[in-house]
Amino acid sequence: MTLMDTTQPTSMKRGFRAFTARHLDQLTARAGLPPAERLAVRAVAEVLPFRTNNYVVDELIDWSSAPDDPIYRLMFPQKDMLPEEDVAHIADLLRRDAPQHEVQQAVHRVRMRLNPHPAGQMQLNRPVLDGNVLEGLQHKYRETVLFFPRQGQTCHAYCSYCFRWPQFVGEPGLRIAADDGGAEELVDYLLAHPEVTNVLITGGDAMIMSATVLRRYVEPLLALDQIESIRVGTKALAFWPRKFVTDPDAADLLALFEQVVRSGRNLALMAHFSHLRELETPIVEQAISRIRSTGAVIRTQAPLIRSINDSREVWEAMWRRQVRLGMVPYYMFVERDTGPADYFAVPLARGYEIFRGAYAAVSGLARTVRGPSMSTTAGKVCVDGVVEVAGRKVFALHLIQARNPDLVGRPFFAEYDPAAVWLSDLKPAFSDRFPLEEIGD
Repeated sequence: MTLMDTTQPTSMKRGFRAFTARHLDQLTARAGLPPAERLAVRAVAEVLPFRTNNYVVDELIDWSSAPDDPIYRLMFPQKDMLPEEDVAHIADLLRRDAPQHEVQQAVHRVRMRLNPHPAGQMQLNRPVLDGNVLEGLQHKYRETVLFFPRQGQTCHAYCSYCFRWPQFVGEPGLRIAADDGGAEELVDYLLAHPEVTNVLITGGDAMIMSATVLRRYVEPLLALDQIESIRVGTKALAFWPRKFVTDPDAADLLALFEQVVRSGRNLALMAHFSHLRELETPIVEQAISRIRSTGAVIRTQAPLIRSINDSREVWEAMWRRQVRLGMVPYYMFVERDTGPADYFAVPLARGYEIFRGAYAAVSGLARTVRGPSMSTTAGKVCVDGVVEVAGRKVFALHLIQARNPDLVGRPFFAEYDPAAVWLSDLKPAFSDRFPLEEIGD
């Protein structure tokens, strides 16, 4: 049984339709999971968010290969994402139809063990203006402020590895979001900080908002001479490219992009593509072409994720196709230390070999990409390689971006550890500490 009439051509299917946790049993049955596994998946989905849509279900997932299909794994919770005892406990509560408050208490306890806000973002990145903490803003790097508009704190679909999972689970204490006066507070903060030249509108996904709502946040920025670049973080090109082609406000959205470019600013869409298949449909090609016609730049990024894109061949194919379509490969990230990080993590040594293999196989136009990069408390730490220095095998590292700008570009070394998946797993080489800020990682 399918959720959509797949006998119709795509152009004849209805518009956006979201599938949430209440559809999980039907979808996982379609993937061939037996009842006990479906219950375990539902238990994981009580802790971590699940949402997909008809475009992903009908055009990206190869159901004949599910549950091993990489896009299926990108979208759907897996029973071993969480400790077995936690999954068993929540599954038992669901099985016996326990009171909702009892389920939520168990779920909350699990979430709090998943490091919901890594890298000190709730303590170190929250800006203060006139003695007041500004909600919905993050200021980690001198020249860049992140802005989280309230209406943009969801997505067309959720990646199973998403480090922003706390935005989507319905716990207000975990969510970062500006209130209705956020645009005015953002402008006031920027005026008080002339060193800020870049604003990244993020979430969630800013492209979940209508063009009218997005304009409310973007236009005030165009009145500030200090702003050189506006960035928009989005997964919409991968999960709902119709946003830029056939959605009712597609033309208005593209007109807003043109307005930003005409103002003399750089407009960059920070597009997340996790697998080659997200780049292969005709409509994503149309969407990319329409965005580029406005003068906006599309920069691509994704984390390296076990069982989804942990091969040189996938990254090489993605970067080559991205360049062919006129996009700029930008980052390969290391899966962040939050949520089901252990399930998705790839050891740094293997990650570097994947990066190097793909990097060596593409032309110079694709070698704009940087990585593997860890977003740590101190900044973005890049793994430059594994080398032998003074007879010792070590990781060579440097900070691409840093909370302290004086640290940017400074090389340092860590003892080689083939099992390490994060900076905190590494020990300094040739020193008793890493040359990072006192806050460390």
